[in-house]
Amino acid sequence: MVRIGMVFPGQGAQYAGMGRDLAGHYQVAREVFQRADNALEYSLSTLCFEGPEEELNRTEVTQPAILTVSIAVWEVMKSLGIKVEMAAGLSLGEYSALVAAGVIELEEAVKLVARRGQLMQEAVPEGRGMMAACLGLEVEKVESACREGSNRGLVGIANYNCPGQLVISGEKAAVEAAGEAIKEQGGRFIPLAVSVPSHSLLMKEAALKFGAEIEDIVWQQPIFPVISNVSALEAAPDDLRDILIKQLYSPVRWQQSIEYMADKVDCFIELGPGKTLSALIKKISRNKLRGNIEDGSSMNTVLNRLRGE
Repeated sequence: MVRIGMVFPGQGAQYAGMGRDLAGHYQVAREVFQRADNALEYSLSTLCFEGPEEELNRTEVTQPAILTVSIAVWEVMKSLGIKVEMAAGLSLGEYSALVAAGVIELEEAVKLVARRGQLMQEAVPEGRGMMAACLGLEVEKVESACREGSNRGLVGIANYNCPGQLVISGEKAAVEAAGEAIKEQGGRFIPLAVSVPSHSLLMKEAALKFGAEIEDIVWQQPIFPVISNVSALEAAPDDLRDILIKQLYSPVRWQQSIEYMADKVDCFIELGPGKTLSALIKKISRNKLRGNIEDGSSMNTVLNRLRGE
């Protein structure tokens, strides 16, 4: 048996039309969209299938939309008899992994991440925060640049994506100052088109409010392990409330998570819209990537690769 590591994308992977092909061909996928629509009391499926983009890109819509598409893909995979060894997800994608593992029901999760998106959007006034990609430098040099930038405010590493690719987040002036230091050291500094400085201490207040939202959730035992963004280790249900609160203002240790999983799986498959995580995995554990699944064509490609193992 091939040991599969499954990964789920985070915010930014969305596009109008996502999930439409699978829902058109698989009843189990249609059922996932219907469940999400019922839970949210509006037609999330229409926004996924048709847009408009500006509505789909609203954080409180984007988060449940990506989660729902990801779980629709997973339910199709399950119906075809595919089993996995463990899973992880990038930021928002961690919730998709928890739903797939049976830790939380889809209906509860889509409402939870919609609220998560609202709290994140409300946490920082527009224009105060900023995120930027930093390419071509070692972690130590980016950390040094952030220390320089901290003279202008809060800034720190938000994502350890893959070797030579990190994201920093915080107050705009501080991020820009860190960016100057990054460029002076020969790195590339690329501001990101996001309105929320995710995974920075600016999210601390939102995280505390979010903690109240998940106070009474009963987390079930996972069918397979889910790797935490915060620790890059397997997450126990009893620890999930604290982990998911910390996740909002702590760095996403994606490279470390994939390195941990790579010792325990034979291959990785990305489930959900886009190929963002596949691009990162190519730079971390290239020979183990088997592709992404977001529609019928990509599913057939990946299944053929698995049969050829």
